[in-house]
Amino acid sequence: MAEHPAYPVGLRLLGRKVVVLGGGQVAQRRLPALIAAGADVLLVSPEATPSVEAMAAAGEITWAKRPYQDGDLADAWYALIATGDREANTQASAEAERHRVWCVRSDDAEAATAWTPATGHSEGVTVAVLTTDTHSPDPRRTAAIRDAVVEGLRDGTLVAPHHRGRTPGVALVGGGPGDPDLITVRGRRLLAEADVVIADHLGPRDLLAELPPHVEVIDAAKLPYGRFMAQEAINNALIEHAKQGRSVVRLKGGDPFVFGRGMEEIQALAEAGIPCTVVPGISSSISVPGAAGISVTHRGLAQAFTVVSGHVAPDDERSLIDWPALAKVSGTLVVLMGVDKIGKIAESLVAHGKDPATPVALVQEGTTAAQRRVDATLATVAEAVHTHEVKAPSVIVIGEVVGVGPRAVE
Repeated sequence: MAEHPAYPVGLRLLGRKVVVLGGGQVAQRRLPALIAAGADVLLVSPEATPSVEAMAAAGEITWAKRPYQDGDLADAWYALIATGDREANTQASAEAERHRVWCVRSDDAEAATAWTPATGHSEGVTVAVLTTDTHSPDPRRTAAIRDAVVEGLRDGTLVAPHHRGRTPGVALVGGGPGDPDLITVRGRRLLAEADVVIADHLGPRDLLAELPPHVEVIDAAKLPYGRFMAQEAINNALIEHAKQGRSVVRLKGGDPFVFGRGMEEIQALAEAGIPCTVVPGISSSISVPGAAGISVTHRGLAQAFTVVSGHVAPDDERSLIDWPALAKVSGTLVVLMGVDKIGKIAESLVAHGKDPATPVALVQEGTTAAQRRVDATLATVAEAVHTHEVKAPSVIVIGEVVGVGPRAVE
């Protein structure tokens, strides 16, 4: 037996009897997968871990609270033997052999008729790894291989595109604050499977270089607008590529719905009858301050934080923000897209009662290799932006939380 590797196969256990002997840690790890497979599980053990007891109490398994007895494996399709009694394990293994029941033994793999592979799951695929080294199996290595394959499938570094059942459409993907490692696992996988990527300049640009050569990458900032407004041109490009049967990813910075016009794109796609998947992203409003050492809700200082857009000044008639009310809020204020308007924003806050000495932090290119933080106050922030040449994209944090933790340097 030791000269021949195990034959890999997937068991379909829905409604079929499976016997588990022993209610310890091995059973605790293996039972969830058996339950998920729809097996009719009989647990035979005088004791069980709290987690196993909870499965029995929930009716997910049947628990016979006693030691193994000859005949327990009758009519079983599969057995997991994992008691602490080696003699009982040997007897149960012999019964499994007589009844031709495939049997796993946790204490003696060589005496078993089946082995449990290291398994993992990713988007409708189960990855199972078995060793072919029957003389000295290394379970840690098989688990490591399993983990590497599953992680690669999840984050898109191991590309396995769908060839059947693939539905053309658009995925609206939030790319996070800039660091390519901060895109979600699902977002990275969809990006790796795309035919077309329409990207914002604030998206994680480093990920675009990893795409296969056949992927068409379109810079949204350089679309030929013609008679269209910029957003209309983007909507039109999404619709046209999707109508050609291509898988399209709209890659946006941060989260699609935090000042990202994601809803406008979804509405346009819906009107055109094109399916759209939304993949949330990590918003720069909380991730960039965190990367710069600022907790926007530090205990004892802030019980709330408010995120506003600063792309129009407080005195602009297009502004929808109640700046007088914000000046009275005791929590943290986070301003996005406001570095060129911060002078007027600071003036408005102070004019409506905010202390001019309120700390302010400007974090430029947050989470990227070019990140830098400049600290000031409401009274000095306009001068600081000019002196230190702070540019967009920058996240501005206003409040006492700025003064907690490591101090900033340019």
